[in-house]
Amino acid sequence: MRDLKASRAVEPNARWLKLRVSLLGGLFLALLAVAFGRAVFLQVYERDKLRGMAQDQYVRQIEIPARRGDIFDRRGAPLAQSVEVDSIWIDPSMLEDVRKASRALAKALKLDAEDLHARLTRGKRFAWVKRQAKPQEVEAVKALGLPGLGFMKEPKRFYPQRELAAQVVGVVGTDGRGLEGLELGFDDELSGQNSRLSGFRDAKGRKLLVQGGTLDPMERQGAAVTLTLDRHLQYVAEKALTRAAEESKAVGGMAVVLDPKTGELLALANYPRFNPNTPDQLDRSTLRNRAALDTFEPGSTMKSFVIASALETRAIKTDELFYCENGSWRIGRHTINDTHPNGWLTAQGILQNSSNICMAKVAQALGREKLVRAYQDFGFAARTGLALPGESKGVIPFPKAEVALATQSFGQGMTATAVQIAAAYGALANDGVLMRPYLVSKVVDPDGVVLLENRPLEVRRVVSSQTARRVVGMLESVVTKEGSAVRAAMEEYRVAGKTGTAQKADPVARGYSDKRIASFAGVVPAENPRAVILVVVDEPKTDVYGGRVAAPAFKEIATAAMAHLAVPPSRTVTPAVAEAPVAPPVAVKSPLNSKPLPERPAVAEQEGPEEGTVRVPDVQGQAGREAVVKLLAAALEPQLLGSGRVVSQTPAAGSLVEKGARVTLDLAMRP
Repeated sequence: MRDLKASRAVEPNARWLKLRVSLLGGLFLALLAVAFGRAVFLQVYERDKLRGMAQDQYVRQIEIPARRGDIFDRRGAPLAQSVEVDSIWIDPSMLEDVRKASRALAKALKLDAEDLHARLTRGKRFAWVKRQAKPQEVEAVKALGLPGLGFMKEPKRFYPQRELAAQVVGVVGTDGRGLEGLELGFDDELSGQNSRLSGFRDAKGRKLLVQGGTLDPMERQGAAVTLTLDRHLQYVAEKALTRAAEESKAVGGMAVVLDPKTGELLALANYPRFNPNTPDQLDRSTLRNRAALDTFEPGSTMKSFVIASALETRAIKTDELFYCENGSWRIGRHTINDTHPNGWLTAQGILQNSSNICMAKVAQALGREKLVRAYQDFGFAARTGLALPGESKGVIPFPKAEVALATQSFGQGMTATAVQIAAAYGALANDGVLMRPYLVSKVVDPDGVVLLENRPLEVRRVVSSQTARRVVGMLESVVTKEGSAVRAAMEEYRVAGKTGTAQKADPVARGYSDKRIASFAGVVPAENPRAVILVVVDEPKTDVYGGRVAAPAFKEIATAAMAHLAVPPSRTVTPAVAEAPVAPPVAVKSPLNSKPLPERPAVAEQEGPEEGTVRVPDVQGQAGREAVVKLLAAALEPQLLGSGRVVSQTPAAGSLVEKGARVTLDLAMRP
């Protein structure tokens, strides 16, 4: 009998079931293969990227700017230092309401709320709230209790002398980079090595661990820069220049004090001044160190160099007479004028009366090539190399026309910097040898390695010693009653100098305007020069002549400089003293000078401090408490470093400083 079940055909449903199982199995295998491939891709090829994304969730890395090196004057007084202050940052992702938080922070920090909101919106996990905040601002922000806030110590530039030498030292930005002056010129040396800190945070942004938080500040500190400037002379120069500019209603001014024997710049003053500690109030037009960088047409102060070169090359003789045309001389279509009519003058008379006409005739005797070469030999039309960015070298065009030869002989139609002029007078004061002017004495890194050191350097001999002394002797007549700068004469010192009154060029009209530059360059003492002082007043209104505007400022600076440098008087002034019974000799003060006139020739008394200044007492070896009491009694602000007894002090004992100035004391325990 036949089995009907065995002969029955397979139902279609069973075949489709097996097919579906096979397809489903293949799909699962394919998905497994994709997942495995994706895992391999993420683990192998995307490993670094994913690791960075993960670390970004809980790790913060912030770059810490290095502590900038300090800038000191020649005696160790700090002109620029760095102090540690708090900078505030925030993680915007931790804020529930960014706009509300922005308003609260802006109110506490006195910031623009919209600007702060825009910055927080742009920053995903990190945004600066305020760099270099004040302590009271930090406390106000902490009191808000906002999540995601962070505080980081950051170096801030501080200028303890405020306006003093501000244009020379320069300023830095909030990022710690130099913007002007030496801060910019030596930015690489001052900056040091930046560091990075890594911190771990939990899901709520709370700090759990900070790596690298105990960095040695010496490892990332910049080098220290020591200048040739003398803080006291810089103060005196700025004070005298400010008075001269304000009294004459001038728009600006410059003053240079230079040691002719070494080329060291002892003072470099500019007007108007500014306080680099208030960067939000700075006027960009006042930041530039014009005394070292900018050029101008100097005027009659250049006559001294033309006379010296003419005498050196024997183009003229000392006693040779020149006819000054009674104050007016026509050259082609142009007319050369003198301030006062003059007849016949010798070389000394030309300098004494500052005759443009006779100076032009001396230039004709010297010749075009020798005139240009003379200026170049004295250092003009070449940068002095002060390591300041933006320094101009000036221009000495070749005088093709007769009128150009004439005008260049008295300092018009050419340009020079104030430092170039002072250095050139330094060559006359240094027996005809030009010294390279320099501002930076040395640069030393934190390990004590000297990176740069400048020393006196002879550039060239310009004229012979005999010619240089002869011209300096002629320049002494300029400050006599018959000369053009009687206001520069000093009672106790012989002075040699030259006035300058130059027309300012008008670049728009391509001619000369009615504005003037008044100047006076002087050497003191004339018989043994210790200082060259140049005062330049830009666009004076009340008077335009250098002998009336700049000469008094020169005298004020020179009087203080001679006392500060302890230079013995050139001459002894004996005041009339009524006879008295037997009594010990006393020092009698001159009515024109604050320096006592010694009755005993064997002892030279030092000038007393000016009003508003005090001398730093000697506190070395004293206990910290005793030193503080002594400094406070002298109206000075003590700053103690360490504990024990004083081992060193800055400024040094005997230095003349302003009342309220800071005196830093290094203390150590006795071994």
